[in-house]
Amino acid sequence: MLPGPYPKTPEERAAAAKKYNMTVDEYEPMPDNGEGYGDYPKLPDRSQHERDPWYSWDHPDLRRNWGEPIHWDFDMYIRNRVDTSPSPVDWNTMCKRLFGFIGFMMLMFYFGEKFPSYQPVAPKQYPYKDLYLERGGDPGKQPEEVKHFEI
Repeated sequence: MLPGPYPKTPEERAAAAKKYNMTVDEYEPMPDNGEGYGDYPKLPDRSQHERDPWYSWDHPDLRRNWGEPIHWDFDMYIRNRVDTSPSPVDWNTMCKRLFGFIGFMMLMFYFGEKFPSYQPVAPKQYPYKDLYLERGGDPGKQPEEVKHFEI
């Protein structure tokens, strides 16, 4: 069922509404702006998220019934794409929280660079008098006492 020519008379509008299983009151054709929509109905830009999930749909995955006209940009409004349902948090609050978090993290990175903090460490401890002979020490001399700290 391809779109027909743009309806110009009330009779053509009624025929187009019947063709798309709509009443004459709810039928409104797409604007005749030369893009070739013809008599295809202009449907609201609403995603499938806004449709009732508990209704017994003929095609529950797409939340559609048989014979229902499809939006011209149907592939944009399926459930894994654009969600046009109202958000519980308004955009102003979302932006404030996002930029506040980013600003806080930037401040923390700045302070981390400005005032670095390291774990306290002691010199590496080796056995056998700090490997005195293995490191080329003189066997005739007594090595210096190595102070090891106990925790």
